[in-house]
Amino acid sequence: MKRRLPTSILAALMVMACAPASAQQRVENPVAVFSGLDKITGRITSFDVYIDETVQFGSLQVTPKVCYTSAEGEATRTDAFIEVDEITLDREIRQIFSGWMFADSPGLNAVEHPVYDVWLKDCKTDSAVPAPEG
Repeated sequence: MKRRLPTSILAALMVMACAPASAQQRVENPVAVFSGLDKITGRITSFDVYIDETVQFGSLQVTPKVCYTSAEGEATRTDAFIEVDEITLDREIRQIFSGWMFADSPGLNAVEHPVYDVWLKDCKTDSAVPAPEG
């Protein structure tokens, strides 16, 4: 007589076997590094933003909520959850992006605006930019 595992247990075991170990080894960082393109001037600017701090790039306000990197010794993977608001000509603020950005695929979820583009470059533990108070 053969004993069978319940379907739910079997499914859970299969998911655990297929999940890469690196998916569980994520390092949370206090600083996100972005690049921004001003399409009018053609100028690219790199800027650091602390988590939950808002930095203005042109008419865009960029606020990272979390920034993760893979653990040391794992395949490099950097992603962050970002919110981007636009200040309109009427001085209204409207959200134009809220979601995950991936440094290794900048075109996948970059912020594309008629005048500005913003994408995630990296996450890091410190910055030359002073940390916000509080």
